[in-house]
Amino acid sequence: MTIKSLVLVATSLLLALTGCASSISKPENQGRPNLILIIGDGFDDQQITIARNYLVGSGGELLLDQLPYRGMVQVQAVREDNPNEPNYVADSAATATTMAGGVVTSRQRVGTTAKTDEDITSMLEAAQSAGLRTGIVTTASVTDATPASFVAHVSHRFCHGPDNMVEQGARLSTATTDCSADYKKNGGRGSIAEQIASSKLDLILGGGARYFGQLAEDSNDTTVLREAQDYGFRTISDRAELKSIRQNERILGLFSGSTMPVRYRGVNGGQADFLERIDGKVVWPEPFACEINPASDSMPTLSEMTVTALRHLENESGFALMIEAASIDKQAHSRSPCGSIGEVEQLIESLQAAIAYQQTHPNTLILVTADHGHSATLIPDISGLAELEYGSPGRFARIRTPEGGIMGINYASNDSPMWDEHSGVAVPLYAIGPGIRDIPVFIRQAEIHTISLQHLGLTGR
Repeated sequence: MTIKSLVLVATSLLLALTGCASSISKPENQGRPNLILIIGDGFDDQQITIARNYLVGSGGELLLDQLPYRGMVQVQAVREDNPNEPNYVADSAATATTMAGGVVTSRQRVGTTAKTDEDITSMLEAAQSAGLRTGIVTTASVTDATPASFVAHVSHRFCHGPDNMVEQGARLSTATTDCSADYKKNGGRGSIAEQIASSKLDLILGGGARYFGQLAEDSNDTTVLREAQDYGFRTISDRAELKSIRQNERILGLFSGSTMPVRYRGVNGGQADFLERIDGKVVWPEPFACEINPASDSMPTLSEMTVTALRHLENESGFALMIEAASIDKQAHSRSPCGSIGEVEQLIESLQAAIAYQQTHPNTLILVTADHGHSATLIPDISGLAELEYGSPGRFARIRTPEGGIMGINYASNDSPMWDEHSGVAVPLYAIGPGIRDIPVFIRQAEIHTISLQHLGLTGR
């Protein structure tokens, strides 16, 4: 299927979801700059290939494959104790901060520099200051590392709400979250949720209601959600309210307690697991297919949120929008390939809506990239060394695809019961829109920030 035919499909989707043909019926304000940055969390070539095989078959093409620009991005992070030393495997906080602010930082940091803890101005903050409208859409909690890095400044990514600022074992039994320097009483900006509540963004959509239900740091009876309302946000929590928003409102949409439910799950709970060995022989797991996750039915899809954001941010001065498909990574951590596949599908649908918008607003630049790679690897579903009784290390899944094949997907970065690790692989960059011929085919992550500001006419801010 060509870009042209896919755009027709995307336009039909856009019309159906908005119910408002007039909003995209003709090119308007073609001279203004718009930026749509789509980030797939953990969205590397392994995840793309796995999803392509499942969604359209090994001979098919995803919409990504039709885009006119395809390059590679070197992931960037540094050591916290020595910012001159690279950290070759990054996390979402460091990489999102690098893309948002153009400054390479260390793991766990959100919008702040390594070691010196200085705030880094994000592209959305620069756009806001210049009079552009700004928004964030994510399937994670809006306080999660990637969206937070575009709006907040805090020393640790897990300082989601006022109750999470100092915690022992927030993620791992040995890990400590300490954002005490970021308390408002200590001269900081407060938790990520509080910073979102007081931000000047025009629209934020995703999960994370649990963090906004916490009491604000400087109050005994006011929740962060109430603070957001006092700062001028209309807060919404379901699909019906999403369809009812008005152009002049600032919107904070929180549709789930934390991360939004994923679209697909393995049939009968299927996910990767250790290979069994009986009498010294490897027992290969039974293949399983993917099925719709009923928990996702009541939630807005990523494409629905994208369509709403594009319609809402439309204005004469231009806008900057960051969209994240968050659970490619989260499901890979959990060794659940069906969850990752469904999130790639959501990213593709969001991209369809973005391209439909771009076709009628040609000064819109769309960038699609990842924050980092993941350890999920596509390997033979039964090893070529099976006769020698060798099996895959780590956890292993065999996915039955709609075209009748079986994919072997391996998660082998460690043998912990908790989650698999990121990888340090370079990640893809896809693009469509003005200026793409000037983008080198290999860049570093901080250059995403530079390219974005140049397109928006904000270089030097």
